[in-house]
Amino acid sequence: MEKTYDIDFVVTWVDMNDPVWQKSLACAKGIIDNSQNRFSSARFRDNGLLKYWFRGVDRFTPWVRKIHFVTCGQKPEWLDETHPKIHLVDHKDVIPEEYLPLFNSTVIERFMHLIPGLAEHFVYFNDDFHLTAPTPPERFFLGGLPCDIAVFRLNTGGNLYSKTLGNNVRLLNSYFDKKAVLRKHREKWFSPRYGFRKWLNWLLMPYGKFVTIRTPHNAQPYLKSTYFEVWDAFGAELDRASHNRFRDASDLTPELFRSWQICKGNFVPYNTYSDTKMFPLIIKSLKAIEAVRARRYRLVCLNDNQHIRNYGQVMAALADSFEAILPGKCAFEK
Repeated sequence: MEKTYDIDFVVTWVDMNDPVWQKSLACAKGIIDNSQNRFSSARFRDNGLLKYWFRGVDRFTPWVRKIHFVTCGQKPEWLDETHPKIHLVDHKDVIPEEYLPLFNSTVIERFMHLIPGLAEHFVYFNDDFHLTAPTPPERFFLGGLPCDIAVFRLNTGGNLYSKTLGNNVRLLNSYFDKKAVLRKHREKWFSPRYGFRKWLNWLLMPYGKFVTIRTPHNAQPYLKSTYFEVWDAFGAELDRASHNRFRDASDLTPELFRSWQICKGNFVPYNTYSDTKMFPLIIKSLKAIEAVRARRYRLVCLNDNQHIRNYGQVMAALADSFEAILPGKCAFEK
């Protein structure tokens, strides 16, 4: 095993059924509104699968040092917070009071580096990113650097997420010279590991500006020092965006920190798509259910949506699949 350094996991979670959270939402003048993606129930509901996230960590990544569980003071009743690997993190422990309360994950995520005791090497999970097969530390870090894929994609969407990715790119272009970056780290940007996905890198070689860097929607390895570097470079911009209590077109997303690592050359080429898969449950629920049961990937994202038909049945079927591969309580359950 190559790992000679500590690796932590960070995972965020919220349960909109909590009366305290509901009161906080109302005071912030927010409502659950399924006609707007940023206010939809899919942003805030607990889908009942969190215990399988912990079981997956326990079984498939026993090497992890700490699990930093970040919430607004919430905790599932079945979680054993006394386990030595569990660290409960309240938003107020890491996020300045002026930005709280928060209902915008992009803001919560940019303060992860302030988690007390966080290792330099950590992997960030949304609570819908699940481990479904044995995964070595070298999947995330090699030689002390994050394993990642450096390929461009065209950001042609006009939705809120696409706009925020555009905000990231504008900052990157204000700091980095694209041609110099690609020249300095050519072997990383044009690695044969990426397969056909690097074709756009070749096509855009003459173009002098960065476009969006492709971001697989799944667990992401980071260096804690990256966050301090980005805050030093773009502190004023991050501060302004941190006042967005709810998602907004002016947001800056965690892809900014990931893209910074890539532009600095602080990564090892890896085809993330080779063992991860994102399933939009609104259209691929059956494939997701089968993939979990078959342990077809190391990591899956079970992407929620407020318009999933037969939502309860879909979640019950996913729970059955997880139960088949992760039966019985794990060390993190009471």
